[in-house]
Amino acid sequence: MAIVRWDPFRELTALQTEVNRLFSRVGGGDVTERQSWTPSIDVIETDDSIKLKAELAGMDPKDISIEVQDNVLTVSGERRFQEEVKEDKYYRIERRYGSFTRSLALPQTVDENGIEAKYENGVLEVTVPKAEVAKPKKIAVAIGEHKPETVEAHATESES
Repeated sequence: MAIVRWDPFRELTALQTEVNRLFSRVGGGDVTERQSWTPSIDVIETDDSIKLKAELAGMDPKDISIEVQDNVLTVSGERRFQEEVKEDKYYRIERRYGSFTRSLALPQTVDENGIEAKYENGVLEVTVPKAEVAKPKKIAVAIGEHKPETVEAHATESES
């Protein structure tokens, strides 16, 4: 049997795919034809935090909203089409405009009060710090009369 690393976002992605497939069948077309646009997002987990990087090129930071409710992080916003062309004509417009919303379930072991966000060069980076309970702790263990040896352990929340 192969050991597979648990990915907390795998179930959420599978659910989103199934919902998209359902709407595609009911609506008689591809979901991407009806929705505005969806930014690409990378989610990276480190020892201290979970980082989310979203491609939001061409957006004004004032048009970006970040909310956390019930351990769900929601990034939403709107990219507006504002270019005015008087003499030339457009032959093709491929960039997507309009509103978007992306939601990600966060683990229970994060510090919602310490969330920080920055927007630079068209990339939004949201850093969600892990709570002290979730960080690995080193515990010294004495063996008989010898000096304590350091043993790594992971703390978990106890159920009350």
